[in-house]
Amino acid sequence: MDDAVLAVRRFNRFFTRFVGALDADFLDSGMSLAEARILFEIAHREPCFAGDLQAELDLDAGFVSRVLRRFEGRGWIGRKRPDNDARRRSIELTQQGRHQFKKLDGRQRREVEATLHRLGKPDRLRLVAALKSAEHLLAARETREFAIRPFRAGDMGLIASRQSVLYREEYGWSVNIEINEGEVTTNFLRNFKPGREQCWVAESNGCMAGSIFLTDEGNSLARLRLLYVEPAFQGYGIGDALVSTCVAFARSVGYERITLWTHSILGTARRIYARHGFRIVDTSEHTLFGESLMGETWELDLRATEPGEAPSSNLTRN
Repeated sequence: MDDAVLAVRRFNRFFTRFVGALDADFLDSGMSLAEARILFEIAHREPCFAGDLQAELDLDAGFVSRVLRRFEGRGWIGRKRPDNDARRRSIELTQQGRHQFKKLDGRQRREVEATLHRLGKPDRLRLVAALKSAEHLLAARETREFAIRPFRAGDMGLIASRQSVLYREEYGWSVNIEINEGEVTTNFLRNFKPGREQCWVAESNGCMAGSIFLTDEGNSLARLRLLYVEPAFQGYGIGDALVSTCVAFARSVGYERITLWTHSILGTARRIYARHGFRIVDTSEHTLFGESLMGETWELDLRATEPGEAPSSNLTRN
């Protein structure tokens, strides 16, 4: 936790310098960054109300009121009372205010473009992905929307990396878990059987939130593999939705049974499997990942179960 706190505070200091958040004259606009943000919100919300700006930006009501008075004094905004609400006055940009906003918005865009121009395309893509990831990791509790899609190029490396990191950090498993993850994902791509096998990825606003695999084991037997959900998105029903998707696919293409291998310490995953009708058929102790673990083999007989409804969620499928 201490390292995480220090890293966030260090980035905050860097970013406030980077965007000029402490400059009294932001981009030579005659405004601070907070005032420029208020102008931006008015331009994208008009007509709006002072209370809307205060709530959206979490700013002091007195500060917002003083900024609006300055904007009005400069001729950038106009205010009027709606016919149905005499207690509040709506805020709109004047022609002069729109000109000021367009000038500031264009200057900001040029500044950002100049910064990004120094990066090659691969680095720009990495930056966009990193920014999305940071935004949604920090705001994950504010949204429960996610989508499930088939795998695409680049997913295997991300899945193997994230699962290896999570298992090593949370459970202290050895480097063998990374070897195992790499072998499973590489062999999946190498031997992929379209129409019989699949990997699904759960996403929330472009960020990978979890994944699951189904592979063909022969003799009408499928294997569920590598179910995981990112910690920031746990509790949203993603694990249940991934297993539902996997089971529905297996049933639709004619598998009779699904097997999986898990561990007794993975309580959340085990509860998901049990809810979907999987049952333990074998247990054995091993030290494959550097410590003594109780491995469990679970199976689901698709011939003996009726299709269930997907768990309630904001799930969409692509």
